Amino acid sequence: MSRFDLTPPTDAQRQAITAGLTPDERRVLLQHGTEAAFCGVFLDNKKDGVYTCRFCGLPLFRSSAKFDSGTGWPSFFATYDDTHLRYIRDTSYGMVRTEEVCARCGSHLGHVFPDGPPPTGHRHCLNSVALGFVEQGESLPDLLGRGVPEGQPEPAAD
Repeated sequence: MSRFDLTPPTDAQRQAITAGLTPDERRVLLQHGTEAAFCGVFLDNKKDGVYTCRFCGLPLFRSSAKFDSGTGWPSFFATYDDTHLRYIRDTSYGMVRTEEVCARCGSHLGHVFPDGPPPTGHRHCLNSVALGFVEQGESLPDLLGRGVPEGQPEPAAD
């Protein structure tokens, strides 16, 4: 069970956050779009920290779980907390995939595939535009004004 409040944003919070999104962020997060491969800002990010949901700020992945999948999108083999993601069967474009969305706000993040490295065998393939990043030692975002749970480890802690 997550120590973060996973209650969805209120309608007013959702409207305020949506108003501040770029067109690309809206297309990916709210309309289930995909950014072009090999162009995302976090593809080659080597800094230590935590990747968060761009929409609501929920922590999703630690940098220590990031790996170069060669696919053109940031990829991770493990989640920050399994309860922070929800999975949806995606049959678009003639494929059968598993879509990943933020468990708190429902924003589209990317897809997960069963071809990742040990120890999980998962490849969480994410759109950079759907993510935020907090460097190690910095505070996690509190975009919904709920406070960050006390005792949360530093962003890159395992």
